[in-house]
Amino acid sequence: MAKQLDYHTIKEIFTRFRAAEPEPRGELDHVNAYTLVVAVALSAQATDAGVNKATKELFKIADTPEKMLELGEEGLIEHIKTIGLYRNKARNVMKLSRILAEDYGGEVPSSRAALQALPGVGRKTANVVLNMWWKQPAQAVDTHIFRVGNRTGIAPGKDVNAVERAIEDNIPAEFQQHAHHWLILHGRYHCKARKPLCATCLIRDLCQFEEKNL
Repeated sequence: MAKQLDYHTIKEIFTRFRAAEPEPRGELDHVNAYTLVVAVALSAQATDAGVNKATKELFKIADTPEKMLELGEEGLIEHIKTIGLYRNKARNVMKLSRILAEDYGGEVPSSRAALQALPGVGRKTANVVLNMWWKQPAQAVDTHIFRVGNRTGIAPGKDVNAVERAIEDNIPAEFQQHAHHWLILHGRYHCKARKPLCATCLIRDLCQFEEKNL
């Protein structure tokens, strides 16, 4: 685990991220808050590309909790069976759809507690929805962010909760809204797990990682 970087270094890192990609976006396809919740719930232990492929036709016919309930669990499975853990995920999607339909009038709640109370929705999923749909500066820490935070010194922590707190505590407010997208994209395309592309990394001179692949 790298040492926590100082304020000025972190500000310079995110200034560079912002210059390279001013409006970073999540890569899960969705058409509204409900389909975003479903897509993120399906994405656990699966790639965004794999989820997008499975939901392309699904969201044309089931883009509300009510329509998903009409489709039914077996109908949903037909669309998502290429995704890992699809039976368990289908069960959770049906349960959360029923709760949204019956308790929230088909709307997706905008509080973390209410989102986390939905079946199959953990803190990371809730934070993605809060950030991407409700524009809250919530930080969803996935494997990419955990790796980048610890390697670089941007947000070191022993677990995802510690990394989440480090992001909130140490990254300047002006970058909080897009911070998790910049970090995810950096981890996905540059600071890769096995062979990080350090030679072409735009923050390599500021990064604490000692085993740079140059």
